[in-house]
Amino acid sequence: MARVLVSLGITKIRITGGEPLLRRGVVEFVRELARLRTPAGEKPDLTITTNGHLLADLAKPLKDAGLNRVTVSMDAVDPDTFARITRVPGGFDHVLAGMRAARDAGLWPVKVNCVLMRGFNEDQIVPFGKFAREEGVIVRFIEFMPLEEDRVWSPEVVVTLDEILNRMAGYRPLVEIPHQRSETARRYRFDDGIGEIGIIAPVSHPFCGHCSRIRITSDGKIRTCLFSVWDHDLHELMRRGASDDELVSFIRNVVSRKEARHHIGEPDFVPASRTMVHIGG
Repeated sequence: MARVLVSLGITKIRITGGEPLLRRGVVEFVRELARLRTPAGEKPDLTITTNGHLLADLAKPLKDAGLNRVTVSMDAVDPDTFARITRVPGGFDHVLAGMRAARDAGLWPVKVNCVLMRGFNEDQIVPFGKFAREEGVIVRFIEFMPLEEDRVWSPEVVVTLDEILNRMAGYRPLVEIPHQRSETARRYRFDDGIGEIGIIAPVSHPFCGHCSRIRITSDGKIRTCLFSVWDHDLHELMRRGASDDELVSFIRNVVSRKEARHHIGEPDFVPASRTMVHIGG
């Protein structure tokens, strides 16, 4: 699938879903992806999203295999809060060691993703800002979206972009950084230039019109939006022996019908056909 997509000019590949570093052969898989080239001869930009617990041992092998960067998912930077959320005693120290190992291996800059939920971890906003400055990582806050398994989402639980900026300003002012329209995050630096914060705000500030991403699920289906109400079964086509030209035609047709936008918070919003745990992370 990756080979065919890269042949179409796809230049960014993110490995995510579950915990990729638990997968046997992940280093060799990255090495195979790193051998791919676009028609223009470009190497794909390869990133892994991980919980970071195994990163200390795998950072250098992954870098040597051709990985460019890592993103670490964290919901807190206070060690006690982190242990309570993850239910892994001492886990914060392992993750921090992994991020530092990634830095030393050249998988840099490391990005740290945090999904904020009111009443859960919004008290971590300023600590994450301090963490970005102290560790040199890029922290990205993500608004909570209605993609969870038990469907408990409500607008009141969302900590919005504007609230994040206001809370962070109480610590230190942020200055917005110009960014490409296709980027999902709005980017900010602290006023003294030390530390970067990104905010992905699909609920309060949708960016659908500029989105250029698709997702291959864990069972080989294309989703053109996380909130799609249908999948496009690429794996079944391959199982039947489709040629590369047939796969290319199928992919082009699917992408041409990419949704114009989601409808979160609107009266006619229909939940996605599958939650994140079934999509693959």
